[in-house]
Amino acid sequence: MTTPATDASRPQVAGTSAARVDDAVKIYGTGATEVRALDGVTVQFSEGEFGAIMGPSGSGKSTLMHCMAGLDSLTAGAAFIGETELGTLDDKKLTVLRRERIGFVFQAFNLVPTLTAIENITLPLALAGKLGDEAWTDVVVGTVGLSDRLAHRPSELSGGQQQRVAVARALATRPQIIFADEPTGNLDSRSGSEVLGFMRRAVDEMGQTIVMVTHDPVAAGYADRILFLVDGKIVSEMREPTAARVLDTMKQLGD
Repeated sequence: MTTPATDASRPQVAGTSAARVDDAVKIYGTGATEVRALDGVTVQFSEGEFGAIMGPSGSGKSTLMHCMAGLDSLTAGAAFIGETELGTLDDKKLTVLRRERIGFVFQAFNLVPTLTAIENITLPLALAGKLGDEAWTDVVVGTVGLSDRLAHRPSELSGGQQQRVAVARALATRPQIIFADEPTGNLDSRSGSEVLGFMRRAVDEMGQTIVMVTHDPVAAGYADRILFLVDGKIVSEMREPTAARVLDTMKQLGD
């Protein structure tokens, strides 16, 4: 398995905010069925950072990511992409923001089966009616490491290759931030290492910002910083993580 980048090789994270929430509260249900998925969470992810969110099942980690990404709304508090407060946007403006400033990578690869790899990568640009930056697209395609597979459809690619195409698709629009929800959950360890290595290079070499939800200590070891959630609250933070340190922490949290 590919070894995550060493701490010494990782860049210092810039201080400019790519995404943040202030005193975020998310409540589902009412009365006896009320669930407080987020309970006063304040956190920032900086530009050029590879962040991870971890916690036991039901801790609120996916809810936090969805609210930060504008896929769900907060009950109270505020969520920002850069300096834009998501709660001030109507549905149309929020859709435009997600399309132009946010990239998404999910556990299910979500590739269009009838399109080739390169067509999937450039699909967000096509849907937005934009040609995009050809030089940037070339950089993204080169970073994918699948130059001999770009004409292949998803069914002709391995799981790891498909997910690398999905990450490249998220990069194609030069988003302010990429949110990745269990991006290696459907992959074997070797394919997962390929995808995580690609994401790490996107941060180190392309200046991308990535926030990843994961339950996997090995995956989390690729990040610069990990937030640990329990019962909707941040209970711990780890910088320069290793898989062993993450596993120890998760055991203490009861996952």
